[in-house]
Amino acid sequence: MTKHQPTLGVALRRLREERGWTLKEMSHQSGIPFSTLAKIEHDRLSLTYDKIQAACLRLKISMADLLIDVDAQQHTVVTGRRSIGRLDNAMRIRTENYDYFYLCPDLSQKSMIPIFTRIQTKSLEDFGPLVHHPGEECIFVLTGRVVVHTEMYASVLLEPYEMLYIDSNMGHAYVLAEGCEEAEILVVCYEAGERVLHDFVQTHALPSGDCPTSAETLLPGQEKRDTPSKRIHKRVLGSGLIAKR
Repeated sequence: MTKHQPTLGVALRRLREERGWTLKEMSHQSGIPFSTLAKIEHDRLSLTYDKIQAACLRLKISMADLLIDVDAQQHTVVTGRRSIGRLDNAMRIRTENYDYFYLCPDLSQKSMIPIFTRIQTKSLEDFGPLVHHPGEECIFVLTGRVVVHTEMYASVLLEPYEMLYIDSNMGHAYVLAEGCEEAEILVVCYEAGERVLHDFVQTHALPSGDCPTSAETLLPGQEKRDTPSKRIHKRVLGSGLIAKR
């Protein structure tokens, strides 16, 4: 890992300070409980993908722009849309079900959010309720075998180099296939437009006092494994796929 790695806590604190809000005001505007928000800003807790997106919708900011690495962007000469996805500068967020690496944090106003993900859950029962969020996404299996559960279709098994494209508004979950101990996937989520953001806020805003699902944020030096296999990493970078959850 490099010395510099962005975190969700840094991103939320930066946004709060830019808007001149106190923690209490940020809590009210985002729907994140005060105590949870304080822990997130100190990198002791994090949020799942759908909860991050729900907070962004309330804050009227795109998820891609919240997860941007401002320091990296300030040193980028903008001559076109290009960014190389690497794990050492990705924003890492670990939840009970997934280990996320939000790639390409140096690009702002992204229409797509590329995420390298390690699947950690072995059954739908362990996963919990299906996840819903605005937009669309595709999942591409790199290693292992993954079962995709959706609320409108029968579950489907994906092998390495197989892909599935879904409507993210439909409840969905990715879990390890039977007998599989680990799997790595690339998820690309399409960010919802402004009209969808407004509709989502009106119908799915978090009630005050409700605590979003929290998760542990792993800081540099805490992770059990630094990177996936070099073979897979180089193959993905060279494929053009890096250029959900």
